[in-house]
Amino acid sequence: MINYNSIKPLLFKLQPETAHHLAESVLRLPNVCQFAFNPFLKSHFITDEILEQEIFNRKFYNPVGLGAGFDKNATMIRGMQILGFGYTEIGTITPKPQAGNPKPRMFRHIEEETIQNAMGFNNDGAYEIHTRLKQRYPFTTPIGVNIGKNKLTSEEDAISDYTHLIKTFDGYGDYFVINISSPNTPGLRDLQNEEFIGKLFKEAKALTKMPILLKIAPDMSEEDAVALTKMAVEKGADGIIATNTTIDYSLVKQPMNIGGLSGAVLKEKSFKIFEAIAKELYGKTILISVGGIDSADEAYRRIKAGASLVQILSGIVFHGPDMIMNINKELIELLKADGYTNITQAIGVDRK
Repeated sequence: MINYNSIKPLLFKLQPETAHHLAESVLRLPNVCQFAFNPFLKSHFITDEILEQEIFNRKFYNPVGLGAGFDKNATMIRGMQILGFGYTEIGTITPKPQAGNPKPRMFRHIEEETIQNAMGFNNDGAYEIHTRLKQRYPFTTPIGVNIGKNKLTSEEDAISDYTHLIKTFDGYGDYFVINISSPNTPGLRDLQNEEFIGKLFKEAKALTKMPILLKIAPDMSEEDAVALTKMAVEKGADGIIATNTTIDYSLVKQPMNIGGLSGAVLKEKSFKIFEAIAKELYGKTILISVGGIDSADEAYRRIKAGASLVQILSGIVFHGPDMIMNINKELIELLKADGYTNITQAIGVDRK
């Protein structure tokens, strides 16, 4: 196999979005020639009973998933499994196709192992992605469907975008994620309020039996994050994902003035919000932690804090295609070292 560290300098000479499209081209190949990737699947998709758990009536072979934003159009679901991910979250999907924000709109902060993303929900739209997803679902690993509103949809009409998407994708995924926390759609984060969340979940829960989760931003106070997520659960949310990217540009030396930061600099900010939420909601709903997770030790910290699942996004850019395999292998060792026979025994141990 090619050593990722040997080719990373060449990849980093490409524009980040160009490198992403190159990766997508490779990760789409298993859709047409899966057998050629079977050796990689066998080595990288770690299966061990100690990592398995059942959530949302689906088996998760391992707790490490792909966060939304990488496979926006459901083109790489099989490729993500081959990399070792235990589940994939597609999107963010909007009702109508949209091109996203003007380019350049993705930037690397190499020293800080951080990506700055101002993509703006660029995606093929609900109709085309639904058509594609019907060819893949049900899949051997769970699929989350992350949904958002179109840029030109007013705040007053935003709920209709979300309900349209829920009706469109109902039955073609294992859970929905309500994304109102991206910094790249004007006014979207303004929807992170109790009135909107309450009304949205009331309407959404009447439309589907699929679990619906809420994804929040890391830039609100801990008190506000706890209040909002607690209310969402009371209104029917089946889980919380914390967190999205941050607009705290002080975390990098040379920030752009657009987009959100993901990667290593988000680690502590994301964990702080997650832990505050977990103190309130652990044991009451499913919690998923995302933001700066780049090792088994960090994944294990989130699990012990109350996360049933974790998600990776930017880390793979800096650590390469072996990252997920290595995290899962090392998680097994960490669980065994602490005397656990299954990951569920470790989830939330710091809350007990």
